[in-house]
Amino acid sequence: MSKSIIVLGGGMVGSAIAVDLHKEFNVTVADVNSDRLNKLQSDKTIKTIQKDLSDADTVKEIVKDFDLVIGAVPGFMGYKTLHSVIDASKDVVDISFFSEDPFELDELAKEKNVTAVVDCGVSPGLSNIILGFHNRKMKIESYKCYVGGLPFKRELPFQYKAFFSPIDVIEEYVRPARIVENGKVIIKEALSEPEIIEFEKVGKLEAFNTDGLRTLITTMKIPDMIEKTLRYPGHIALMKVFREAGFFSDKEIEINGNKIKPVELTAKLLFPFWKPEENEDEFTILRIIIEGTENGEKIKYTYNLFDKFDNKLSTSSMARTTGYTCTSAARLLLNGSFKRKGISPPEFIGETPGCFEKVIGDLSNRNIKINVRSI
Repeated sequence: MSKSIIVLGGGMVGSAIAVDLHKEFNVTVADVNSDRLNKLQSDKTIKTIQKDLSDADTVKEIVKDFDLVIGAVPGFMGYKTLHSVIDASKDVVDISFFSEDPFELDELAKEKNVTAVVDCGVSPGLSNIILGFHNRKMKIESYKCYVGGLPFKRELPFQYKAFFSPIDVIEEYVRPARIVENGKVIIKEALSEPEIIEFEKVGKLEAFNTDGLRTLITTMKIPDMIEKTLRYPGHIALMKVFREAGFFSDKEIEINGNKIKPVELTAKLLFPFWKPEENEDEFTILRIIIEGTENGEKIKYTYNLFDKFDNKLSTSSMARTTGYTCTSAARLLLNGSFKRKGISPPEFIGETPGCFEKVIGDLSNRNIKINVRSI
């Protein structure tokens, strides 16, 4: 009998996850937005539930009859939703970019005998799996990760479109970035330490500090680690203007007797500019550099991923690279390849024998190619 999966969140990535999994499993998508669900209902084999996922009791009720839960809600809902799923004793793979520490739920997950894979997107996610794989084989001294999703068409002033939850994009610009230097956790300002990097297929991009290491800070004992986000040159300066002027603040201000959060107004005004056109051509780029010692010799691994919009399935590269990493992890849980109980970030998948190869194979089967070279 086919296993059953419920995807919480039917946005751009959640929908791609559902479409990818429904060929092998019984898939249901839950979302409060009827328009999102109606698009999915064109495929009669995907079931939908219209529910408000911000309510913990609702989440517990709708997940109770499924074998696996996929968490694909926006970051501000992520931690609460994950807590509800674990409390319902359901295994889960989650991609939400929440600010809270997932290990605060580790004791509950173990008590409920739950496997909860968190941060399982492209980065964090695939990047963690790659690092975990190498951490089992070598002594790593340095880890650098550069990642971004961008439209091919550059339009001023933003030169950007949001190919995942826009509110989570803003979070990248305001959340302090944790990096590791000489074995110590250092807090850097978001958007800080810009550098220009040349990429073969897209030219020059600018990289800046973001809080993408997340669980790696706790799980990996590596002296130097950093994660940076990629944008077209000029985007950093513009976002700094918005941030420093208070447009990204979530502290309420009073205007004519009404209290509002500036970021909510900014979102209303900004997101229409960031909304991709239908079937807009875009790309996701990921570069990982791992240096250390293996078999007594110094070695450097460089991974490069470049993925484009899928015209056949009308699926963005960000949805593909994020969603298909998630669906690969889901298969590992459902077929028993990954069984670790508690909060399990993707680096634990990478460290588990055989899992790295299965994830890379799943991505390759979906035409997501990862090139690796070592020197």
